[in-house]
Amino acid sequence: MNLYVGNLDYGITEEDLREVFQEYGEVTSVKVIVDRETNRSKGFGFVEMANNEDGQKAINELNGALLEDRPLRVNEARDREQRPNRGGFGGGGGGGFKPRDNNRFRDDNRKRYDRD
Repeated sequence: MNLYVGNLDYGITEEDLREVFQEYGEVTSVKVIVDRETNRSKGFGFVEMANNEDGQKAINELNGALLEDRPLRVNEARDREQRPNRGGFGGGGGGGFKPRDNNRFRDDNRKRYDRD
């Protein structure tokens, strides 16, 4: 069973995760995801447990448990196809204010002050 592990302290290593998870069964692989440019942890990773029973035991015991004073988020990892699509390129999407749209935001019932 492949597990997602989130809210990791940036100093946590793959060996640290292996030590924590091996208490719940055989760990077949561990991967802490790092930024390509800085090589710094992104605060999440994946742990592969040898079987589903051990994986479920780890989820039950470690989800919410503190590691380096941070509550872990542990759940079954989803395939890329099952994850919600967040769009691409990190843009905020949609809209934006354009000066020619000023009248859209005008409240015709508000007080107006003229220089007359």
